[in-house]
Amino acid sequence: VCVCVHVGGLVLYENERACCGHCRERIWGLGGQGYKCINCKLLVHKRCHRLLPQTCQKLMVSSQRFRRVESVHAVVDGIDGIKLSQGVALGLGDFELIRVIGRGSYAKVLLVRLKKTEQAYAMKVVKKELVHDDEDIDWVQTEKHVFEQASMNPFLVGLHSCFQTESRLFLVIEYVNGGDLMFHMQRQRKLPEDHARFYAAEICIALNFLHEKGIIYRDLKLDNVLLDHEGHVKLTDYGMCKEGIRPGDTTSTFCGTPNYIAPEILRGEDYGFSVDWWALGVLMFEMMAGRSPFDIITDNPDMNTEEYLFQVILEKPIRIPRSLSVKAAGVLKGFLNKDPKERLGCQVQTGFTDIKSHTFFRSIGWDQLEKKEMTPPFKPQISDEYGLENFDTQFTNEPVQLTPDDQDVIKRIDQSEFEGFEYINPLLLSTEESV
Repeated sequence: VCVCVHVGGLVLYENERACCGHCRERIWGLGGQGYKCINCKLLVHKRCHRLLPQTCQKLMVSSQRFRRVESVHAVVDGIDGIKLSQGVALGLGDFELIRVIGRGSYAKVLLVRLKKTEQAYAMKVVKKELVHDDEDIDWVQTEKHVFEQASMNPFLVGLHSCFQTESRLFLVIEYVNGGDLMFHMQRQRKLPEDHARFYAAEICIALNFLHEKGIIYRDLKLDNVLLDHEGHVKLTDYGMCKEGIRPGDTTSTFCGTPNYIAPEILRGEDYGFSVDWWALGVLMFEMMAGRSPFDIITDNPDMNTEEYLFQVILEKPIRIPRSLSVKAAGVLKGFLNKDPKERLGCQVQTGFTDIKSHTFFRSIGWDQLEKKEMTPPFKPQISDEYGLENFDTQFTNEPVQLTPDDQDVIKRIDQSEFEGFEYINPLLLSTEESV
């Protein structure tokens, strides 16, 4: 789906599959995010066009010269554009706010109910004032786009809809009420190997789906692995995802949760999908051993630092508990190989096949698993309509309210940055949202 506005020698361009000729990252967005030179046909981000040689830059004029592009949305097969044009766009008034269920540095997460259908969802609320530079805009774009694609996989939290007010962005996502693995691990300390195998296998399917879509997840951890009401896995939080990675491609951003960061990131090397399989190894170790492979138990303050943790990840050999089976020890050593070229899952042609055929996973029927035909080993306790007992009370005890808008703050927000943010999942046309 393309929308182009021609002004002089320049085209304002919006295309979900376009890539920037300068930084090689994908161009799509919350409005026209790209410039295309009609002379040399080079396509670049708005933010990158100033970095080009003068021979091309003379054809690129300020975005202030453009009129607004009407009815531009991040469209899947054109369906949600039709949907929105039918007047079914959603807003905050369509939802009942029920409870706070999470909070991060950028966003608050609420449990909400769509009034029309009484269906429960999670609503991620982001203040626009916190999204104030190109990097932040890219983060919102990426998370929204990954949420859209995640709707097609049974083990990823998918997107219902997006809308905005003058002060906030709202992403309405699937509500998963069985609690996260961190919550359950705090109660059980460690899991039987067959439980860990089941969760790890569903996570593998989710990660492989993302990788096939050219996405590095980069934030696998216990907190981001949710269980649904039946006990199946759902990965969530795509804020650290990196898109546009083809087989053999790499990136170099230093990011992740300290305990799960792969050695190649710490060494400052370019990396690819390998970092997700390392993180899975750390998570599987935590599930089966009841502790991190990098636990530092000491009274020495110099050894309780992030710097020392990174040194341990880089240099210390992984000690597998003797209580684990030979198969479990083997798969942990495979994923926790400090050399990404030798790591389980990291061969370009056979990576996922190597994982599926590993002796630890031999009892898994992968086709059945992907269809959710295997019974989960544990069914979360859900005693009320929403299963709020599976969420931390530090969140659920908070008052459910959005602070009043500050007009002075709103005046400083460039609303054009968020054009086209509205979205309704096209799959809903045939389900509860059909007109």
